[in-house]
Amino acid sequence: MKIYALTDVGRRREVNQDYVYATDRPVGPFPNLLVVADGMGGHKAGDFASKFTVETLKKELKESEAGKPEEIFRAAIETANHKLIEAASQDVKLEGMGTTLVAATVIGNTLYFANIGDSRLYLISDNIRQLSKDHSLVEEMVRLGGIKAEEARNHPDKNIITRAMGVKDEAEADFYEFRIRRGDKILMCTDGLSNMVEDEDMFGIVKGSRDIIEAVHMLIDKANEAGGRDNIGVVMAEPIADEVDIW
Repeated sequence: MKIYALTDVGRRREVNQDYVYATDRPVGPFPNLLVVADGMGGHKAGDFASKFTVETLKKELKESEAGKPEEIFRAAIETANHKLIEAASQDVKLEGMGTTLVAATVIGNTLYFANIGDSRLYLISDNIRQLSKDHSLVEEMVRLGGIKAEEARNHPDKNIITRAMGVKDEAEADFYEFRIRRGDKILMCTDGLSNMVEDEDMFGIVKGSRDIIEAVHMLIDKANEAGGRDNIGVVMAEPIADEVDIW
């Protein structure tokens, strides 16, 4: 698997609250691991939350036993959530902190991932598809028919999320699995990218780049050129051809 991960503070923020991690080496029972987190909270609570959550998740996964990917993810995420809440209760400066989380692994020709919040996972092949579902107030309004999808992008309440790590005793993550094909690319990002760059433009950038490293840099540059209103966190992965079957 070819992987690349990068964060950028953007043009408006002083602190980078995004945290990303990617490895093509085994983490516990998983042969690889991709993670994106977007922290929230005053002072430096947001950057603490995202890093703490990802590092705790990694630790829990390393200690996990073999089993179904969803069950492994679920247990590790719940533990990370409880430990994040515990950390917040021990330091007044960390009160109210939380983070989004998208965590993925590719096993054979199947992508397994978990999502909580509005950071996203896309699959890029001959088109771009957002596989994750945003846990946000505006997305709920779209699903209920209150507003149209095209109205959601610039809605004033767009940044209000309805689920996050560290907020409730139960993490409430969603779990997915998708069959992938040779040539597919996985793009995971925080809303610092998805709020600034249209999906179609992301697709054009990825398709027009020489490799995923160039693609990640070009995506971040595009978000900053559009205003860079938030931190930008991006992970890209491309399963090596002989690792994935054609179907």
